[in-house]
Amino acid sequence: MPPPVNDPTHGFCRDCLGLQPGRSMRCTSCGSPRIVRHDELYALDIAHIDCDAFYAAVEKRDRPELRERPVIIGGGKRGVVSTACYIARINGVRSAMPMFKALEACPDAVVIKPDMEKYVKVGREVRAMMQALTPLVEPISIDEAFLDLSGTQRLHGRPPALVLADFARAVEREIGITVSVGLSYCKFLAKVASDFRKPRGFSVIGEAEALSFLAAQPVTMIWGVGKAFAATLEADGIRMIGQLQRMERGELMRRYGTMGDRLYRLSRGEDVRRVSPEHEAKSVSAETTFDTDLATLDDLVPVLRALSEKVSARLKKAGIAGRTVVLKLKTQDFKIRTRNRQLADATRLADRIFSTGLDLLRKEANGTKYRLLGIGVSDLSDEGKADPPDLVDIKARKRALAEGAVDALREKFGGKAIETGYTFGKGSRGRPPREAEEAE
Repeated sequence: MPPPVNDPTHGFCRDCLGLQPGRSMRCTSCGSPRIVRHDELYALDIAHIDCDAFYAAVEKRDRPELRERPVIIGGGKRGVVSTACYIARINGVRSAMPMFKALEACPDAVVIKPDMEKYVKVGREVRAMMQALTPLVEPISIDEAFLDLSGTQRLHGRPPALVLADFARAVEREIGITVSVGLSYCKFLAKVASDFRKPRGFSVIGEAEALSFLAAQPVTMIWGVGKAFAATLEADGIRMIGQLQRMERGELMRRYGTMGDRLYRLSRGEDVRRVSPEHEAKSVSAETTFDTDLATLDDLVPVLRALSEKVSARLKKAGIAGRTVVLKLKTQDFKIRTRNRQLADATRLADRIFSTGLDLLRKEANGTKYRLLGIGVSDLSDEGKADPPDLVDIKARKRALAEGAVDALREKFGGKAIETGYTFGKGSRGRPPREAEEAE
């Protein structure tokens, strides 16, 4: 029997999907307390889905003995927390927290280095299940996306709320992780809703309650209001969204420019952005945090080469290329330096990414000690016109062909089947190219 769309008092059970007339606190069929009710439950169709503690959840799925243990995904003692399971979070661990602070907060935690290849694979499995619900899926990251399910009721034979609840059950059953769902009439409030009652959450924010709901929330709930801007607003006496609702658009724009317009609109629950499946990556990068600070080219070059090869592999797999190479460094006092150089043509080759990054790195290798090194490319485009023949550097073509041969060997025998002179052997520490060529 289809759900009673015109009777909002009929909720449903998230565990068995049974309809729940009246106001019973438990499912009349299975006894579960996970009942969803809302006056606009069957009228809303914009959703935000977020995998719960994604990396940690995948690791716990694959290692059941860790299920009741606090788990942190991140680097060594000098790294930062990528994510943490909810047990670790209860103990004070947070994403982006320095690892030494995380272990002080939760000394019994199991620390696991990120396995991005595995996480990407699982993320794609979840994404495929989303796309089976609607073609309008807008990925935000590896583990979250917006969905527009308007017009899909005839296809699925039930309203979006029930479709999403069934989806959450299927992910848990078939993939072995959990998700939280936010349902609303716009992207902003769907994202807000998905953050409630995690993990395994299912929250609804309707249009009729938007103004009153938002009025009671802090300004930091609005996209773009981080710590710095929140401090600016607080200096002006503005802490709650309700205060923004009482201000004129012109006044907000005079004070805060274009951000003032965003404050005006989102504080009132006005968000007309559509869910767009044409969500393209703006850059591709890789970085690493060192166990001990590094300062010399001898130490930094092999790391740069390995990261360049990672970025190149991702570009080639995605069929894209980038025209701007970006070098990222973090000093021992946590200050970030970024340097970039635009190429004449887009590239996807590790050789070009590395050599350009090395030119940038040489200028920064002045005795400063670094705790992090990263390399990436931006200004992305299709790979079709990438890396044309270089009429000046006649050896570039040979290096490109050699790189293609290395790629083929790695594809057949694994990523570590062959290494370059920069990364082979930790004792060499990777000499700069000029010295390496002379040695050859």
